[in-house]
Amino acid sequence: MPDVKEYQTILVSHDGPVWHIALNRPEVHNAFNEVMIRELQNVVDLAVDEDQTRVVVLTGKGRSFCAGADLNWMRRVKDYSYEENLEESLRLADLMHIIYTLPMPTIARVNGAAIGGGTGLLAACDVIIAAETAKFSLSEVKLGLVPAVISPYVIRRVGESRCRQLMLTGERFKADRAKRYGLVNTVVPIEDLDDAVQERVAQLLTSGPEALKTCKELLRRVPLMDFEEAKAYTAEVIARLRISREGQEGMAAFLDKRKPDWSR
Repeated sequence: MPDVKEYQTILVSHDGPVWHIALNRPEVHNAFNEVMIRELQNVVDLAVDEDQTRVVVLTGKGRSFCAGADLNWMRRVKDYSYEENLEESLRLADLMHIIYTLPMPTIARVNGAAIGGGTGLLAACDVIIAAETAKFSLSEVKLGLVPAVISPYVIRRVGESRCRQLMLTGERFKADRAKRYGLVNTVVPIEDLDDAVQERVAQLLTSGPEALKTCKELLRRVPLMDFEEAKAYTAEVIARLRISREGQEGMAAFLDKRKPDWSR
């Protein structure tokens, strides 16, 4: 396990193969700035480099998940040139893409409000479990802006029709509506949030690590393919997995009616 250095804006802990990353600016509702973006990118890179990492859980400290962009950061970027703004925006776009394309499953533990870019952070994760008290908003238009770099991930989760309403109005909505829209997978009372996350983590750990990695790649690539390309690609994927060490162990365990040993 690599040493994880101290961070200014996030907390990182390990529970065996599970990495827990908590946004740690509760005094500003975990709003992100250039430091948090850089630190999040650093720690997810570490998680990828660690061979034993199986699941990454992202959450916020305090009462909020993430309130979007930090006000002091916004004051600075307001006076940036176009080139400076582009560079800063690309850093956030890179972070979103890194989280979305992590090879291991990611869980967003949404403990409170997720506003603007905070909604984008959770939308880039695979599984979103929210407290029933959580609130959401894509409120950038209220500032004369748009949810630009987060839009690929929110639109994929929610769909264009609903995004037209949510992004154009900037309205706030509750967790039950977020679930109906597909932005959130599971909604539970706040006191049950940790148990719900742990249950999903345990479920993920029973699956083959390489299978999960390949499944995430499948989910990213197949929607962009035509049927002929998808036919060849998907046949190659399953053929390769069937003869892999993990696939052989998984099929043997199923046929022998025992639990698979993914270390074989």
